[in-house]
Amino acid sequence: MLVPAALCQPGSIAGFLVDTSHASVAQAQVRLSFDSGGAERESKSGDNGEFSFAEVPAGTFKLVFTATGFSGKTITGTLQAGEALNLPETVLDVDTVATEVNVTQTQAEIADTQIKAAERQRFLGAVPNFLVNYDPDAAPLNAKQKFELTWKTFLDPSSFVITGLIAGVGQAQNSHKGFGQGAQGYAKRYGSSFADFATNLTIQKFVMPTVFKQDPRYFYKGTGSTRSRFLYALSRSVVCQGDNRKAQFCYSSVLSNFGSGALTNLLYPKADRNSAGSLLENGLIGIAGDAFANLMEEFVAKRLTWGKK
Repeated sequence: MLVPAALCQPGSIAGFLVDTSHASVAQAQVRLSFDSGGAERESKSGDNGEFSFAEVPAGTFKLVFTATGFSGKTITGTLQAGEALNLPETVLDVDTVATEVNVTQTQAEIADTQIKAAERQRFLGAVPNFLVNYDPDAAPLNAKQKFELTWKTFLDPSSFVITGLIAGVGQAQNSHKGFGQGAQGYAKRYGSSFADFATNLTIQKFVMPTVFKQDPRYFYKGTGSTRSRFLYALSRSVVCQGDNRKAQFCYSSVLSNFGSGALTNLLYPKADRNSAGSLLENGLIGIAGDAFANLMEEFVAKRLTWGKK
C-alpha cells in the first residue's frame, strides 16, 4: 500500500533551554531519538539556549538534555508530517550533589577552646591559676597562646594587689634601702617588684617555652600513689612536656630561674644588687620554689580552684 507523500513530509523541532531562574543554558547536549528506530541525532544549545533539528521524520520522538551542573531531563512528543514544532521553554534543574564534609578542628582551635576554659580557673576564686592543666591529653600551645596565658596572668587585677602587698612589706622592713622611704620609696619598690614578677613570668612561661618548644603549664597528675604524685610534682621543676607531648628536660624553666634574676637585678639600687654567687643561689631557690608550687598544685590547689572543669 502506498503512503501519500504528504504523510511522509519531514518536519522540524526547535526550542530553548533555560534554568530555574529563566537564564539561558548554553552548550547543553541535546540528543534526539525516534521510536521508529531511526538514527539518533545530536546537537548543542546555542548562546541563548536555543536548539533545533530540521528534516525530522514524523512520528514519536524523544529529546534528552544534559548539561554540566544541571540534572538531566527527557521529554517525549509526537511530530506530525510537515510540522514545525516549537517546544515551550525546557527548564533544567540545578544538579544537587550530596557532599560529605568532615569538619575537623585544627590543633590550634582545640587548644584555644581548652585555654578559654583554663582562663576561668582561679585559686580561691580570685588569683589566676591559668597555667595549670587538668586535662592529660591537652593540645600543645602555639606561641600566641603561650603569650595569651602569660599576659592575662600578670595583667590580672590580683597581680597588682599582690605586688602592692609585697612592696608594702618591703617598705615596712626597709629592704633595698637605696629606694628610700615615703611614697617615692614605695613606688620604686612596687615598680621593681612588679617588673621582677612580670619579667620572670614572661621569660619562663612565654619566651623560653617558645624558643625551646615546651609547654609552660603544669600538668596535674592526680592519679597513682601519694609517693608517685609527690615525686612527679618535684620532678616537674626540671622536667616538662614538650610541644611534641613528650617529657623532656625543662630548659625553659631552669634557664629562666637564672636568667630573669640577672636581668631584674639591674632594677635595684647598685648597693642592693646581688653578686654572681647570689644570683646562682637565687636561681636554685627559684627551682626549689617551682617544686614547692608544683606540690601545692598537685595536693592542695585543685580543691581550692574555682572554675575548672
